[in-house]
Amino acid sequence: MAMHTINVNGKSETVDVTSDTPLLWVLRDTLGYTGTKFGCGKGLCGACTVHLDGQAVRSCSMPISSLEGQSITTIEGLADNGKLTPLQEIWCEQDVAQCGYCQGGQIMSATALLNKTEKPSEHEIESAMAGNLCRCATYSRIKKAIITAAT
Repeated sequence: MAMHTINVNGKSETVDVTSDTPLLWVLRDTLGYTGTKFGCGKGLCGACTVHLDGQAVRSCSMPISSLEGQSITTIEGLADNGKLTPLQEIWCEQDVAQCGYCQGGQIMSATALLNKTEKPSEHEIESAMAGNLCRCATYSRIKKAIITAAT
């Protein structure tokens, strides 16, 4: 075990875990940020997506030892004092989620896209979201919500 200090949702957090512990498990099991979900454990499904210095990354494949000095944002960190982001509001208004399991990762990827590209094309949306799987197949609703948020 070793002490690691990371910045999560604007707050400095010190955790005592092995250096190879994936960020996903530090977030969920040590810090209680359960909005980040375990899906495949190989970085292929997107359920564990968080932002690392503003970029969408898979937290299941990132060892805690590689993250010191970087800014991590989870789905819990998007809302500002309980106020949802415009994308999150549209997600709710358009009833995008079905089971909801993948939605935290979906929203994190979509947010990173919209932060980088104000009005993405359908191709850019499809490309940015390609690594996020949805077992309920709500892909058309996800794309529609992103398009709506971008307008």
